[in-house]
Amino acid sequence: MTPTATSRLPERIGSAFGQLGFGTAQFGNLGCEVDEQTCHDAVAAAWEHGLRYFDTAPHYGLGLSEQRLGRALTGWPRERYVVSTKVGRLLRPNTRPTGTDLDQGYAVSDSLTRERDFSAGGVRKSLAESLERLGLDRVDIVWLHDPEEPDDRFDEAIRGAVPALDQLRDEGVISAWGVGSKDPSMIKRFVDASDPDLVMVAGRYTLLEQETVGLMSACRERGVGVVAVGVFNSGLLAQDEPPADAWYEYAPAPPHVVARARALASVAREHGVSLPRAALTFPRRHPAVVNVTAGMRSREHVARNRALSTNDVPDEFWADLRARGLLEEDV
Repeated sequence: MTPTATSRLPERIGSAFGQLGFGTAQFGNLGCEVDEQTCHDAVAAAWEHGLRYFDTAPHYGLGLSEQRLGRALTGWPRERYVVSTKVGRLLRPNTRPTGTDLDQGYAVSDSLTRERDFSAGGVRKSLAESLERLGLDRVDIVWLHDPEEPDDRFDEAIRGAVPALDQLRDEGVISAWGVGSKDPSMIKRFVDASDPDLVMVAGRYTLLEQETVGLMSACRERGVGVVAVGVFNSGLLAQDEPPADAWYEYAPAPPHVVARARALASVAREHGVSLPRAALTFPRRHPAVVNVTAGMRSREHVARNRALSTNDVPDEFWADLRARGLLEEDV
Protein backbone atom coordinates (compact mmCIF):
# COMPACT_ATOMS: atom_id res chain seq x y z
CA MET A 1 0.00 0.00 0.00
CA THR A 2 1.30 3.47 -0.89
CA PRO A 3 1.69 5.55 2.31
CA THR A 4 -0.19 8.81 2.42
CA ALA A 5 1.75 12.05 2.59
CA THR A 6 0.25 12.99 5.94
CA SER A 7 0.33 9.61 7.67
CA ARG A 8 3.86 10.12 8.98
CA LEU A 9 3.22 13.63 10.33
CA PRO A 10 1.87 14.45 13.79
CA GLU A 11 -1.83 15.31 13.69
CA ARG A 12 -1.14 18.89 14.80
CA ILE A 13 1.08 19.50 11.77
CA GLY A 14 -1.35 17.87 9.38
CA SER A 15 -4.14 20.05 10.73
CA ALA A 16 -2.09 23.24 10.32
CA PHE A 17 -1.09 22.19 6.82
CA GLY A 18 -4.75 21.91 5.89
CA GLN A 19 -4.88 25.67 5.55
CA LEU A 20 -2.73 28.10 3.60
CA GLY A 21 0.80 28.44 4.97
CA PHE A 22 2.34 31.80 5.87
CA GLY A 23 5.80 32.51 4.45
CA THR A 24 7.78 35.25 6.18
CA ALA A 25 10.63 36.21 3.84
CA GLN A 26 9.00 39.66 3.67
CA PHE A 27 9.45 40.01 7.43
CA GLY A 28 13.17 40.15 6.63
CA ASN A 29 12.64 43.24 4.44
CA LEU A 30 12.62 41.29 1.19
CA GLY A 31 13.00 43.90 -1.54
CA CYS A 32 12.00 46.81 0.70
CA GLU A 33 11.67 47.79 4.34
CA VAL A 34 8.62 46.66 6.30
CA ASP A 35 7.84 48.11 9.70
CA GLU A 36 7.45 45.77 12.66
CA GLN A 37 3.84 46.66 13.41
CA THR A 38 2.84 45.63 9.89
CA CYS A 39 4.36 42.21 10.56
CA HIS A 40 2.50 41.88 13.85
CA ASP A 41 -0.77 42.88 12.19
CA ALA A 42 -0.22 40.32 9.44
CA VAL A 43 0.27 37.50 11.96
CA ALA A 44 -2.82 38.62 13.87
CA ALA A 45 -4.79 38.56 10.61
CA ALA A 46 -3.44 35.10 9.84
CA TRP A 47 -4.69 33.90 13.21
CA GLU A 48 -8.12 35.41 12.56
CA HIS A 49 -8.29 33.60 9.21
CA GLY A 50 -7.32 30.24 10.68
CA LEU A 51 -3.75 30.07 9.40
CA ARG A 52 -1.51 28.14 11.78
CA TYR A 53 1.64 27.27 9.82
CA PHE A 54 4.47 29.84 9.68
CA ASP A 55 7.75 29.38 7.81
CA THR A 56 10.95 31.37 8.26
CA ALA A 57 14.73 31.07 7.82
CA PRO A 58 18.00 32.65 9.00
CA HIS A 59 18.59 33.71 5.38
CA TYR A 60 15.57 36.02 5.40
CA GLY A 61 16.96 39.41 6.33
CA LEU A 62 19.97 37.91 8.14
CA GLY A 63 17.82 36.70 11.01
CA LEU A 64 15.34 39.60 11.05
CA SER A 65 12.46 37.44 9.84
CA GLU A 66 12.97 34.94 12.65
CA GLN A 67 13.15 37.70 15.24
CA ARG A 68 10.02 39.42 13.99
CA LEU A 69 8.03 36.22 13.65
CA GLY A 70 8.94 35.17 17.17
CA ARG A 71 7.86 38.51 18.59
CA ALA A 72 4.63 38.51 16.54
CA LEU A 73 3.71 35.05 17.87
CA THR A 74 4.22 36.07 21.50
CA GLY A 75 1.04 35.41 23.43
CA TRP A 76 -0.47 32.90 21.03
CA PRO A 77 -0.80 29.34 22.45
CA ARG A 78 2.33 27.46 21.35
CA GLU A 79 0.54 24.15 20.94
CA ARG A 80 -1.85 25.68 18.42
CA TYR A 81 0.61 26.74 15.71
CA VAL A 82 3.42 25.14 13.69
CA VAL A 83 6.75 26.83 12.94
CA SER A 84 9.44 25.78 10.53
CA THR A 85 12.87 27.23 9.97
CA LYS A 86 15.87 26.24 7.89
CA VAL A 87 19.46 25.10 8.29
CA GLY A 88 22.44 25.27 5.97
CA ARG A 89 23.38 28.92 6.44
CA LEU A 90 25.00 30.07 9.67
CA LEU A 91 24.99 33.81 10.40
CA ARG A 92 28.40 35.14 11.32
CA PRO A 93 29.98 38.63 11.67
CA ASN A 94 30.73 40.15 8.29
CA THR A 95 34.36 41.27 8.02
CA ARG A 96 33.67 43.13 4.76
CA PRO A 97 30.33 44.91 5.15
CA THR A 98 29.05 47.24 2.45
CA GLY A 99 26.17 48.67 4.48
CA THR A 100 23.34 46.74 2.87
CA ASP A 101 22.27 43.17 2.07
CA LEU A 102 20.32 44.18 -1.04
CA ASP A 103 22.58 42.14 -3.28
CA GLN A 104 20.92 39.15 -1.55
CA GLY A 105 17.51 40.80 -1.85
CA TYR A 106 17.06 42.15 1.69
CA ALA A 107 16.93 45.80 2.78
CA VAL A 108 18.92 45.29 5.98
CA SER A 109 22.42 46.06 7.18
CA ASP A 110 24.99 43.44 6.19
CA SER A 111 26.78 43.43 9.55
CA LEU A 112 26.29 39.65 9.38
CA THR A 113 27.08 37.26 6.56
CA ARG A 114 25.93 33.76 5.64
CA GLU A 115 28.27 30.78 5.94
CA ARG A 116 27.02 27.60 4.28
CA ASP A 117 27.33 24.59 6.56
CA PHE A 118 25.55 21.28 6.08
CA SER A 119 27.52 19.37 8.69
CA ALA A 120 25.94 17.74 11.75
CA GLY A 121 27.46 20.40 13.96
CA GLY A 122 26.25 23.12 11.62
CA VAL A 123 22.68 21.82 11.84
CA ARG A 124 22.71 21.86 15.64
CA LYS A 125 24.32 25.31 15.82
CA SER A 126 21.90 26.74 13.29
CA LEU A 127 18.87 25.34 15.09
CA ALA A 128 20.05 26.60 18.48
CA GLU A 129 20.67 30.08 17.09
CA SER A 130 17.31 30.12 15.32
CA LEU A 131 15.54 29.23 18.56
CA GLU A 132 17.29 32.12 20.27
CA ARG A 133 16.22 34.56 17.57
CA LEU A 134 12.66 33.22 17.57
CA GLY A 135 12.45 33.20 21.35
CA LEU A 136 10.95 29.70 21.23
CA ASP A 137 11.93 26.47 22.96
CA ARG A 138 11.28 24.41 19.85
CA VAL A 139 10.39 24.47 16.17
CA ASP A 140 8.28 21.77 14.58
CA ILE A 141 9.95 21.36 11.19
CA VAL A 142 13.51 21.95 10.00
CA TRP A 143 14.33 22.31 6.31
CA LEU A 144 17.69 21.82 4.61
CA HIS A 145 17.85 25.13 2.74
CA ASP A 146 19.04 25.21 -0.88
CA PRO A 147 21.71 22.48 -0.72
CA GLU A 148 22.40 23.09 -4.42
CA GLU A 149 23.19 26.80 -4.29
CA PRO A 150 25.73 28.16 -5.14
CA ASP A 151 27.54 24.81 -5.04
CA ASP A 152 26.43 21.21 -4.60
CA ARG A 153 26.40 20.23 -0.92
CA PHE A 154 24.54 16.93 -1.31
CA ASP A 155 27.40 14.72 -0.12
CA GLU A 156 28.13 16.95 2.88
CA ALA A 157 24.45 16.97 3.83
CA ILE A 158 24.00 13.21 3.45
CA ARG A 159 27.02 12.56 5.68
CA GLY A 160 26.34 15.26 8.24
CA ALA A 161 23.03 17.11 8.20
CA VAL A 162 20.75 14.18 7.41
CA PRO A 163 21.90 11.88 10.25
CA ALA A 164 21.69 14.85 12.65
CA LEU A 165 18.13 15.63 11.55
CA ASP A 166 17.15 11.97 11.81
CA GLN A 167 18.47 11.95 15.37
CA LEU A 168 16.71 15.19 16.30
CA ARG A 169 13.47 13.73 14.96
CA ASP A 170 13.99 10.43 16.76
CA GLU A 171 14.69 12.28 20.02
CA GLY A 172 11.52 14.35 19.64
CA VAL A 173 13.43 17.65 19.45
CA ILE A 174 11.72 18.30 16.11
CA SER A 175 8.62 16.66 14.67
CA ALA A 176 9.74 16.46 11.05
CA TRP A 177 12.46 17.49 8.63
CA GLY A 178 12.64 18.10 4.93
CA VAL A 179 14.54 19.61 2.02
CA GLY A 180 13.65 22.96 0.49
CA SER A 181 14.92 24.01 -2.93
CA LYS A 182 13.96 25.36 -6.32
CA ASP A 183 15.91 22.49 -7.92
CA PRO A 184 13.62 19.43 -8.14
CA SER A 185 16.50 17.20 -9.23
CA MET A 186 18.40 17.98 -6.03
CA ILE A 187 15.32 17.37 -3.89
CA LYS A 188 14.72 14.02 -5.58
CA ARG A 189 18.27 12.93 -4.75
CA PHE A 190 17.43 13.36 -1.07
CA VAL A 191 14.08 11.56 -1.42
CA ASP A 192 15.88 8.64 -3.08
CA ALA A 193 18.82 8.51 -0.66
CA SER A 194 17.37 9.46 2.74
CA ASP A 195 14.15 9.58 4.75
CA PRO A 196 12.71 13.11 4.78
CA ASP A 197 9.16 13.61 5.99
CA LEU A 198 8.60 16.54 3.66
CA VAL A 199 10.00 18.49 0.74
CA MET A 200 9.49 22.16 -0.06
CA VAL A 201 9.35 22.75 -3.82
CA ALA A 202 9.95 26.41 -4.68
CA GLY A 203 8.46 27.63 -7.94
CA ARG A 204 8.71 24.29 -9.72
CA TYR A 205 5.32 22.74 -9.23
CA THR A 206 3.15 25.62 -10.34
CA LEU A 207 0.51 26.42 -12.92
CA LEU A 208 3.28 27.92 -15.07
CA GLU A 209 5.66 24.98 -14.94
CA GLN A 210 5.45 21.45 -13.63
CA GLU A 211 8.67 19.64 -12.76
CA THR A 212 9.54 16.74 -15.07
CA VAL A 213 12.21 14.82 -13.14
CA GLY A 214 9.80 12.49 -11.34
CA LEU A 215 9.97 14.21 -7.96
CA MET A 216 6.23 14.42 -7.39
CA SER A 217 5.60 10.77 -8.25
CA ALA A 218 8.55 9.70 -6.07
CA CYS A 219 7.12 11.67 -3.14
CA ARG A 220 3.72 10.10 -3.64
CA GLU A 221 5.21 6.60 -3.72
CA ARG A 222 7.33 7.20 -0.61
CA GLY A 223 4.67 9.05 1.39
CA VAL A 224 6.76 12.23 1.47
CA GLY A 225 4.60 15.33 1.80
CA VAL A 226 5.16 18.23 -0.60
CA VAL A 227 4.86 21.84 0.52
CA ALA A 228 4.52 24.01 -2.59
CA VAL A 229 5.92 27.54 -2.39
CA GLY A 230 6.60 30.22 -4.98
CA VAL A 231 3.31 29.32 -6.65
CA PHE A 232 3.02 32.79 -8.21
CA ASN A 233 6.44 32.37 -9.90
CA SER A 234 7.97 35.61 -8.58
CA GLY A 235 4.66 37.44 -9.00
CA LEU A 236 4.15 36.53 -12.65
CA LEU A 237 0.87 34.76 -11.80
CA ALA A 238 -0.17 37.17 -9.06
CA GLN A 239 -2.19 39.41 -11.40
CA ASP A 240 -5.06 38.58 -13.74
CA GLU A 241 -3.03 39.95 -16.65
CA PRO A 242 0.74 39.38 -16.38
CA PRO A 243 2.51 42.61 -17.33
CA ALA A 244 5.18 42.76 -20.01
CA ASP A 245 7.75 43.91 -17.44
CA ALA A 246 6.98 41.10 -14.98
CA TRP A 247 9.80 39.43 -13.08
CA TYR A 248 10.65 35.74 -13.02
CA GLU A 249 13.49 34.06 -11.12
CA TYR A 250 14.70 37.40 -9.70
CA ALA A 251 15.11 38.94 -13.15
CA PRO A 252 12.91 40.36 -15.92
CA ALA A 253 10.77 37.54 -17.31
CA PRO A 254 11.77 36.26 -20.78
CA PRO A 255 9.15 37.00 -23.47
CA HIS A 256 8.26 33.32 -23.92
CA VAL A 257 7.55 32.97 -20.19
CA VAL A 258 5.32 36.07 -20.20
CA ALA A 259 3.53 34.69 -23.27
CA ARG A 260 2.80 31.39 -21.50
CA ALA A 261 1.52 33.22 -18.41
CA ARG A 262 -0.74 35.36 -20.59
CA ALA A 263 -2.08 32.26 -22.32
CA LEU A 264 -2.98 30.84 -18.91
CA ALA A 265 -4.63 34.14 -17.98
CA SER A 266 -6.68 34.09 -21.19
CA VAL A 267 -8.09 30.63 -20.48
CA ALA A 268 -8.81 31.66 -16.88
CA ARG A 269 -10.82 34.66 -18.04
CA GLU A 270 -12.88 32.46 -20.36
CA HIS A 271 -13.86 30.35 -17.36
CA GLY A 272 -14.45 33.28 -15.00
CA VAL A 273 -11.44 32.32 -12.90
CA SER A 274 -8.79 34.72 -11.66
CA LEU A 275 -5.24 33.73 -12.53
CA PRO A 276 -3.98 34.12 -8.91
CA ARG A 277 -6.78 31.85 -7.67
CA ALA A 278 -5.88 29.21 -10.23
CA ALA A 279 -2.21 29.50 -9.27
CA LEU A 280 -2.95 28.94 -5.57
CA THR A 281 -5.37 26.11 -6.27
CA PHE A 282 -3.31 24.13 -8.78
CA PRO A 283 -0.69 22.48 -6.51
CA ARG A 284 -3.25 21.16 -4.04
CA ARG A 285 -4.76 18.98 -6.76
CA HIS A 286 -1.73 16.66 -6.55
CA PRO A 287 -2.13 13.93 -3.88
CA ALA A 288 1.43 14.40 -2.61
CA VAL A 289 0.92 18.12 -1.84
CA VAL A 290 0.05 18.67 1.82
CA ASN A 291 0.31 22.45 1.91
CA VAL A 292 0.67 25.56 -0.20
CA THR A 293 2.57 28.39 1.48
CA ALA A 294 2.56 31.97 0.20
CA GLY A 295 4.69 34.90 1.29
CA MET A 296 2.74 37.66 3.02
CA ARG A 297 3.76 40.98 4.47
CA SER A 298 0.52 42.67 5.52
CA ARG A 299 -3.00 42.15 6.80
CA GLU A 300 -4.26 42.85 3.26
CA HIS A 301 -2.04 40.14 1.77
CA VAL A 302 -3.37 37.64 4.28
CA ALA A 303 -7.01 38.44 3.53
CA ARG A 304 -6.46 38.31 -0.23
CA ASN A 305 -4.55 35.04 -0.25
CA ARG A 306 -6.95 33.41 2.16
CA ALA A 307 -9.88 34.37 -0.05
CA LEU A 308 -8.11 33.09 -3.16
CA SER A 309 -7.32 29.77 -1.52
CA THR A 310 -10.86 29.03 -0.38
CA ASN A 311 -12.66 29.22 -3.71
CA ASP A 312 -13.06 26.30 -6.08
CA VAL A 313 -11.92 26.30 -9.69
CA PRO A 314 -14.17 24.39 -12.12
CA ASP A 315 -12.88 21.13 -13.55
CA GLU A 316 -13.61 22.45 -17.03
CA PHE A 317 -10.82 24.99 -16.62
CA TRP A 318 -8.19 22.31 -16.02
CA ALA A 319 -9.52 20.22 -18.91
CA ASP A 320 -9.33 23.23 -21.20
CA LEU A 321 -5.72 23.88 -20.20
CA ARG A 322 -4.85 20.30 -21.11
CA ALA A 323 -6.65 20.56 -24.42
CA ARG A 324 -4.62 23.65 -25.28
CA GLY A 325 -1.31 22.12 -24.27
CA LEU A 326 -0.87 24.35 -21.21
CA LEU A 327 -1.08 21.48 -18.73
CA GLU A 328 0.61 18.14 -19.19
CA GLU A 329 -1.66 15.13 -19.51
CA ASP A 330 -0.11 13.32 -16.53
CA VAL A 331 -0.24 16.32 -14.18
